[in-house]
Amino acid sequence: MLVDSPVKNYDIVIIGGGMVGASFACALSKTLTPEISVLVVEAFQQSSVAENTQPSFDSRSTALSFGSSKILERIGVWESFSKQVTPIKEIHVSDRGRFGSTQMNREQHQTDALGYVFENRTLGSVLNAAMAASTSVNVLCPAEVKQIKPCQGGMKLEVHMEQGCYAVNATLVVLADGGRSSICSQLGIVSEVEHYQQCAIISNVAFENPHKHIAFERFTDSGPLAILPLENIAAENRGALVWTVNQCDVEELMSISDEVLLDKLQERFGNRLGRITRIGKRFSYPLSLSVAREQIRPGLVLLGNVAHTLHPAGGQGLNLALRDTESLVNILAEANQQGEQLGSMSVLQKYLDMQGRDQGRSIGFTHYLNRLFSSNNMSKVWLRKFGLLSIDLFPGLKQGFARQAMGLADK
Repeated sequence: MLVDSPVKNYDIVIIGGGMVGASFACALSKTLTPEISVLVVEAFQQSSVAENTQPSFDSRSTALSFGSSKILERIGVWESFSKQVTPIKEIHVSDRGRFGSTQMNREQHQTDALGYVFENRTLGSVLNAAMAASTSVNVLCPAEVKQIKPCQGGMKLEVHMEQGCYAVNATLVVLADGGRSSICSQLGIVSEVEHYQQCAIISNVAFENPHKHIAFERFTDSGPLAILPLENIAAENRGALVWTVNQCDVEELMSISDEVLLDKLQERFGNRLGRITRIGKRFSYPLSLSVAREQIRPGLVLLGNVAHTLHPAGGQGLNLALRDTESLVNILAEANQQGEQLGSMSVLQKYLDMQGRDQGRSIGFTHYLNRLFSSNNMSKVWLRKFGLLSIDLFPGLKQGFARQAMGLADK
């Protein structure tokens, strides 16, 4: 529920009420006993109603794996959210200008969909509504944690709001405030960062032909180019574009006219959906792999981009964060039942041990997928040819690739 001010003590304080922090809060409200007190501190004003009830051509979108849809189902938000997603019924993977491709479809894996595409604001609205309706989660926004210090039994926080400053004690702080966390800087938590010298150009595009719920992952010498299916608007066949380009080229690509950019994009993507007829507002951001050296400390755990920021190849970032979220909630529920302190290192280490393999595999999957398919080095070209062909030739490889993409790989 929304509150005007915090109380003095909480069992769990979540810093950051974005998709990861809000999902974690909703999962806690479904799993932990009501006497566990939870506070969400979010810096930006939140709403349980989308700002614009009309769909926007330019709405930012994200891919959700099939496994993540099951997590959202378990925390009680999928029923209302599922009406606002576009299912991915087939995935087409190819290497630009070279022989070799592979397809995966829902019939092969006996599921309703391999994944889903959603507009970010819709999931935000659904999660905000669920938090507002919860009696076990307090939501404070707009509010900001200005200081955080370790203390006996947890963490001491200084929470700032327009009307004043509040001292709050927490047994466990869950940090989910994104990849540029001032709290991490304050606590001296650093990340190992590898810059890819690439940028992602994000936009929505319209095509001559319907996408038929196919997601395309096209590998080029500058990196992967993905087109994700979106619902049509005003009879336009929409898709969400995630185009990886060399860092040295992004300034030019962001400044040229739509007509010139569409020609370049058409040449890169090909004619699988016919002519590209329109491109919407463009966004760009630099790409890097960032992994925090410490994901846990006594009374503290990192979730989402603040813990690990991945390359968008394969669409693993949010989906890994949701799996982390569910694992942490389950560990905390078990600890609560056994009377253990929620912020103790023994409890948090169990979470890290449980998720370590999943995190390592997902990070490696996106990192090496991008490295392998972003090069004209002939040895890598031959590896790519073999890789795409072998995915089709060997059912076990194809099944493993698909399960990773679907968020169903064994932990």
